[in-house]
This record gives sequence, structure tokens and C-alpha cells, in this order.
Amino acid sequence: MSLKYACPGCGTSLGYEGLCWKCKCEQDRQAALAWTPEQIGEKQKNLIQNIQRLAEMEDPEFTDFWQLLGDRDAIAPEIQRAALAAEVFWPCEIYYHAPADVRDGLIHALLSAEYSSEASNLMSCLAMQGDDKAMETLLELERNPRPWRKGLYVDPSSYAQIGGWTFNKEGQKIQLNFDTCYPMVKGTAGEKSPVRIGRAREDTCPHCGGRMVDMLVLDGRDERLRFLGLDGILTATCCPSCVGFLKGPAFNRFSLDGGVEVFPSELFDGAEKMDCYVSPEDYKALTENPFVLGKAPVPLFYGAACEDVNTIGGFANWVQDAEYTTCPHCGKPMKYLAQIQWDTVFDCAEGALYVEFCPDCQIVSMQHQQT
Repeated sequence: MSLKYACPGCGTSLGYEGLCWKCKCEQDRQAALAWTPEQIGEKQKNLIQNIQRLAEMEDPEFTDFWQLLGDRDAIAPEIQRAALAAEVFWPCEIYYHAPADVRDGLIHALLSAEYSSEASNLMSCLAMQGDDKAMETLLELERNPRPWRKGLYVDPSSYAQIGGWTFNKEGQKIQLNFDTCYPMVKGTAGEKSPVRIGRAREDTCPHCGGRMVDMLVLDGRDERLRFLGLDGILTATCCPSCVGFLKGPAFNRFSLDGGVEVFPSELFDGAEKMDCYVSPEDYKALTENPFVLGKAPVPLFYGAACEDVNTIGGFANWVQDAEYTTCPHCGKPMKYLAQIQWDTVFDCAEGALYVEFCPDCQIVSMQHQQT
């Protein structure tokens, strides 16, 4: 049964009159990208004056913040200083690469914290600031825990991951994400791209019998992707139906000539078989989607607050917590590579697929999160 209305942007059937949520997100993004320097200045000024409303998720401040950060990379130190002065410690992204005086204020607040909830927020903020002194502070707290540590589930090194890095027991910093980000955009028919989402395969899943899919095929030799340090092709292969039901991520080893070795996997409930939930129509939509690599880089948080944006590099929009997979071969944390929002590649799908890889072992992990 068809619905009464259709989105004027893309034609999707709707039960209401107006744009669908994807077209509305794109409209809002294009509006932010068209802001003049004067408009950006006004948004920044209003955010400083009403910084407490950001922590309370009030609009326009909350929406303005994410557009300033994700679309325009325009969170100025003055905003960060205002947030610190008002003791606004959420969202933690406001402190990304904050100046030294703000970092020192965060450290002072953290070392003075009495409660685990307060310390948790401050460690997240310090992780986003992310310089050597921030790491030294978190390392010291890991080696010599404060009483509030008993009220937390993970160590400070796990909090560091929120900022896209961590450290090992020897105190060496490990970078977990890339300082470059490219979007996947809708291309034209037949347009060539060094990145492809959803390439059809002939082999089938041992759990559900559905067809496996090369969820991401990426040629690191393209000039835009040189930041990845891949002198060849990375392929991430999984079953799109079962990847959200596995005990841990899906793994495969890739070879730079395009080869793939899929690792064995287990279903989370210990069963051997399950139904395939991806229909033939969904497979067709997934493997014939129009996405190509964008021509120019975007801010690192471009896809970090959007459910309609697929990105390579930068920061992810984690549905739950930031989760960096441990390489099953060398034991080191993997690097975040890409996010694929399921609802962008076939209808009525939930959550996102996060792709990470170990450059040394040439192993890829794919994990699914949803609400």
C-alpha cells in the first residue's frame, strides 16, 4: 500500500507532507555550508553567550554547535574557554584540540573530581583535547587510580579512545583515527571511484545462506586516499545480514592486489544457523548504490553527528560507545577507517557498520551498532 505523500526531494513515499529525513538533513547541511563569515561569527557569539544551553541540548545552540563543528570546523578557542568557565563538559567534542590554558583547566578539574560521573565526563573532554600533557595525565591516572575509578567500567586508556587515540602500558601514544576525512557522495551513472560501498559476491554466508558482500572496496593509491598509507586495495567483506549477530566483529585479511580471506565467525547465541534478513531487493539496492568518493576533504567531524553520511577517515558517529577492535593477529588496537550508515544503502535498515583495519597485519574488522 503506497503512502499518501512523496518526498519532493527524492520521491520516497511518506505518511506526511514535506521532505523525508534524509533530504531534510541534506538541506540543513547545505544551509550550514552556505553560511557567510558574518553568519558564522553570529553563531559562535550566540553559542558563547548561551553555552549552558548546549549542555542541556537546547536549540538553536545544540544544532548550531554540531553544524559549526561538523560542517564548518569553526569551534573557536573562545567557545572552548566559555565552556570551561561555565563547567560545561558535554558534549566532549567541544574541547577537540583546545588550547593549553583550556587543557590545564580540564586537568585541574579532573584531578579535583570526587565522583566517577564527573571524572568520566572530564576524561572524555581531555581525550578530545588530546595533546601529550593530556595523555600524561590519563596515563598517571591509569597507573595510580583515584577512588572514583571503582565506579567506572573501563580504564583511562579506554576513555582516550573517545578522542581517537590511546596509549599502551609503556606510555606510548597510539593514534586510532586519521586526521583527514572524505565523504561518500551520490555520483552519476558510470562514474568511477576509488571507493565502492557494496560490491556483489558469489559466495554465501555459512550462517544464513545469504550472499556475502564486499562492503567496502578502497584503492589507497588514489591521491585523495594517500593519508591512509595503503599502496593498494583494501577489501572489507562480510554478510550484511549476520554481521550484527556475531560474537564480536567480522574479520577478513586483505591483500593489496584485491584478494580477500574471510575469517570464520560465530553467532552471538552459539547457534550454527539463522535466517537471512536481507531480501533480494535489499541486496540489489546495496550492491547498486550510487555512492562515490567526494572530490575534496571535509571537517573531521563531518559524519560524527549525522545518520545520513558515510565517511572515510575522521571521526565516527558511534551509535553506542567508541569501540576500537583489537587485531586478532598482533593484539594491537585497530585504526578506524570508515562508517557506512545502513539506511543509506537499503531501506528500513538500522544502525551503522564501522570498518577498522590493522595496517601491519592487513586485517579488517567490521562491527555493527544500533540503538
